[in-house]
Amino acid sequence: QVQLVESGGGLAQTGGSLRVSCLTSGRTFSRSTMGWFRQAPGKEREFVATINWSGSILYYADSVKGRFTISRDNAKSTVYLQMNSLKAEDTAVYYCAGRRDTYTSGSRDYRDYFYWGRGTQVTVSS
Repeated sequence: QVQLVESGGGLAQTGGSLRVSCLTSGRTFSRSTMGWFRQAPGKEREFVATINWSGSILYYADSVKGRFTISRDNAKSTVYLQMNSLKAEDTAVYYCAGRRDTYTSGSRDYRDYFYWGRGTQVTVSS
């Protein structure tokens, strides 16, 4: 059974930092593009960041560029999202996603992803 399990969410203050992780199992994602998306209450799911299989191609949403960093450790089957300088508008459920095909570049479109985690809540307060 393929699983993507997010962890590391929680409560942070404005200007603070959090790191969320996505542990994958059930299949190898070491050759697959991975992504982070988020969904705030009453809003549509939106792209946050993506990383290709080797970590050489990274894309970010304009709203998080310069503040968030996506990375991966294929040996640990884990993808990370380091979030710095957090803002109240970063409050959302954060989802990890993985593509089913291999050796692709990063993707901003949620429709390109086949596997999804259940999400982890990130709340930023002042």
